[in-house]
Amino acid sequence: MVNYNPKTWFKLIIHSYSRHVLKTMLPALLFLTGFASLVCYAILDHFDLKASQFPGTPAVHSLLGIVLGLFLVFRTNSAYDRWWDGRRMWGGIVNSTRNLALKLNAYLPKEEHDERAWFAKMIPNFVFAMKENLRQGVQFAELEEADDRLIPELKKFKHKPNGISGMLYTRINTLYKNDKLTGDHLINLDKELKDFIDLMGGCERIKNTPIPYSYSMFIKKFIFIYLITLPFGFVTTLGYVTIPTVMLVSYVLLSVELIAEEIEDPFGRDVNDLPTDELAKRIRDNIREILL
Repeated sequence: MVNYNPKTWFKLIIHSYSRHVLKTMLPALLFLTGFASLVCYAILDHFDLKASQFPGTPAVHSLLGIVLGLFLVFRTNSAYDRWWDGRRMWGGIVNSTRNLALKLNAYLPKEEHDERAWFAKMIPNFVFAMKENLRQGVQFAELEEADDRLIPELKKFKHKPNGISGMLYTRINTLYKNDKLTGDHLINLDKELKDFIDLMGGCERIKNTPIPYSYSMFIKKFIFIYLITLPFGFVTTLGYVTIPTVMLVSYVLLSVELIAEEIEDPFGRDVNDLPTDELAKRIRDNIREILL
């Protein structure tokens, strides 16, 4: 995620991310520019058509531009809602891990150092496992070994965060059976452990439910049709100025769609994705400070 000052206009305009977007769109921009140049040459020079002979369709493209703009607004808002929903879920994870650690700190005396140390490792382990489970898979190197059985036990689970959550439940239930926790403690801790699963499920809902295929396909098709016909609409009106006009309109429309594609899955490693790595490290530091 990019950290920036929204008040520095000039730095935002020349930010490296703008160059990244331009580089990504460069093949499409070059194609559309070349096509617009070919259309201008053919109509203006080769066939020598005038506005009366080839009136173009600027009014049609202006109306279509309004409709396409509404589509893009809805597309961007939908993608941003997914991004913000993911951030809200991760905010819930931060709060739930802190609450669980604070309750364990109050319930377990300082003499129970081994138990406190175990939870100080396993609670952040759940967060790190969840973070990577939303990507390509859990990185065992990021996990802290609370005991020798952790990694072998986790390898038995296809869904690693579920495995860690089960271990947390089992450990707390063992403490209850050994009279180190009371029934009231057990009920209070159960809420936080349940929140772990609920919040993880919310993130998986965002990850595994993309924008409907038909909507994504048709918005791209509409953008392509609009841009590919744009030179015909303005060539006899603007002349060769049609070429930079097509470049500018293409840059705006394609960049909006590209940004929407990037933020609709907020758990990856793209520039605009959520800072889940930093959040996971912050949670680990917070839990250590509370329990150790």
